[in-house]
Amino acid sequence: MLTHLRPAIALTVLFTLLTGLAYPLAMTGIAQALFPAAANGSLIEREGAVVGSSLIAQPFAGEGYLHPRASASGYNAAGTGATNLGPTSATLIADVAARRAAWEALNGATAPIDAVTTSGSGLDPDISPETALAQADRIAAARGADPAAVRALIEAAVQGRTLGLYGEPRVNVLVTNIALDEAFPLSPAGN
Repeated sequence: MLTHLRPAIALTVLFTLLTGLAYPLAMTGIAQALFPAAANGSLIEREGAVVGSSLIAQPFAGEGYLHPRASASGYNAAGTGATNLGPTSATLIADVAARRAAWEALNGATAPIDAVTTSGSGLDPDISPETALAQADRIAAARGADPAAVRALIEAAVQGRTLGLYGEPRVNVLVTNIALDEAFPLSPAGN
């Protein structure tokens, strides 16, 4: 019996060390060497402090900022997910109607669909170019900037399809808000 157990135990230990320790350490080392920013969470720093990640949405509520998609998880990365409400859910219909009314009152424009619906993960860092551009006049007014200049900055922030094939054109909210702060600083009393 020991002759059968010894190889099984030895292989279990070997493959645990190989696949549970050596391989993850090797992949971490390769990722750190080749793609250090991505391997560390695509963190964005300003003045030496981390302000967020370009991969995870965070709330922006001030009138001088692009607002992200609504989040079913409250932008909580520990509890991500959608609401799982179906298209005939009265709660979902009421939530979307309330978001639409609030968005249109704030921006003075018809709300694009991604402005009033949540993303599947609740942490989508991007919005459509249409949603971003529809917020330009509000942002320009709050920052005392030329609306055409704000629109031009947002248009310059549009990222195309990945490899020209995958996904949709998009605007990263955090990266664009940082660019807005640099180009058109808010006054100390601003939002």
